[in-house]
Amino acid sequence: MTTPLPEEFICSMRRQLGDDAERLFAALDTEPATSIRLNPAKPASTFDGERVGWCKWGRYLDVRPQFTLDPLLHGGAYYVQEASSQFVAHLLGSDVLKGARVLDMCAAPGGKTTIYSTLVGREGLVVANDINRSRTLALADNVQRWGMGNVVVTCNDPSHIGAFEEWFDVVAVDAPCSGEGMFRKMEEARTEWSPAAVEQCVARQRDILSEAWRALRPGGKLIYSTCTFNDKEDEGIVSWLVEEYGEELVAADMIATEESWGIVRSEIGAAQCFHFYPHKARGEGFFAAVVCKRGGTTRRATPKSRRKVFATVDKRDVAELARWVDDGSKMAFRLVGDMVYGYHSDVVEDVTRLSESLSVVYSGVAMGQLFKGRLKPEHALALYVGRSVDVVPVVEVSDEDAVNYLRKLDIAAGQFEEGINVVTYKGIAIGFIKRIGARCNNMYPKDLRIQKL
Repeated sequence: MTTPLPEEFICSMRRQLGDDAERLFAALDTEPATSIRLNPAKPASTFDGERVGWCKWGRYLDVRPQFTLDPLLHGGAYYVQEASSQFVAHLLGSDVLKGARVLDMCAAPGGKTTIYSTLVGREGLVVANDINRSRTLALADNVQRWGMGNVVVTCNDPSHIGAFEEWFDVVAVDAPCSGEGMFRKMEEARTEWSPAAVEQCVARQRDILSEAWRALRPGGKLIYSTCTFNDKEDEGIVSWLVEEYGEELVAADMIATEESWGIVRSEIGAAQCFHFYPHKARGEGFFAAVVCKRGGTTRRATPKSRRKVFATVDKRDVAELARWVDDGSKMAFRLVGDMVYGYHSDVVEDVTRLSESLSVVYSGVAMGQLFKGRLKPEHALALYVGRSVDVVPVVEVSDEDAVNYLRKLDIAAGQFEEGINVVTYKGIAIGFIKRIGARCNNMYPKDLRIQKL
């Protein structure tokens, strides 16, 4: 790094960490580790690397590859995620979350969302919200790649989400913060930091947490996290939470950590706190706290419907849609305009409530459009983990053809059967292609194509 650490940050950390601060400053001028997190629903046998201690799906890579050119990334076989951030998987790993409702309050670009999506299973539901519209579009792309089909991506103020009172089993707030934990990876994080920004973040974090607490059901679990070091945004916010909600807070079951992980632990009232410093733990700066809401009667209030979004699919078309998924009897299909979306039948009513009250960017799995009783499949369906493998031919392609496909270039037609085919690379689906005689129609979305080599 050529940009020095901000002087005010140095003074603050010396007050907070004492002599240990110098070791932190030295670590912030070293090279960060490269890590990914595997998708257990899309196993690929090509990943080597040391396991991240606190996440069974996490891997450290010896060298940083050109991720943009890896078809497995585009197919959702893994997510490029900083190792410390993967700790939320450990915070929830012992919970029984299959079929649960999880709210990811500040979700973009989707790293933690995809963890929750895996943990709740296809019969569960994750609401992934971000207040920034452009960020939710990237979030929706990552959700589609991950392929679980159990996420509703929303773009709303936290107060709109909080109106779903006591509705969620888990609420996670990865709060907007001053970003000190990114000082090693991003030079702009150093130049943009200021004491005033810290104070602004503190006020915003309190507002978001108030709505998050409102949305959490009695007996549910709250996760608060930041990627910063200072105790104003970390321990200070947790202390405020404990003071603000008092006896409503109870401790979660003890979350075990290994000494070798280098995580600094503490407790503030009922909250368990975990601090990652890059001179102690193998990852970037990260803080997380966990606490539960005292049990009791759940109201599960929802705001009034503002509009009707979904139309029912004609019964004659349901059979056509059902054959594209591995268990059509457990799927419900809805129309939004001329696009058909699929949802697990256990959550379709919940998705309807959300869609009638919130600004929804994407939800479930986009199946495609119906033409004379036949489905023209959408790209998201190719990446969906519940797609049936028997409907259209599945064709494995070479490294060169896979990259050319992702660049939306022509590839040899002879390897495909007439009509629509699923293109796979090392067993992972990366999209649809349609052969028409001696040529192919590359169905990869234009806005997702690789533009640079």
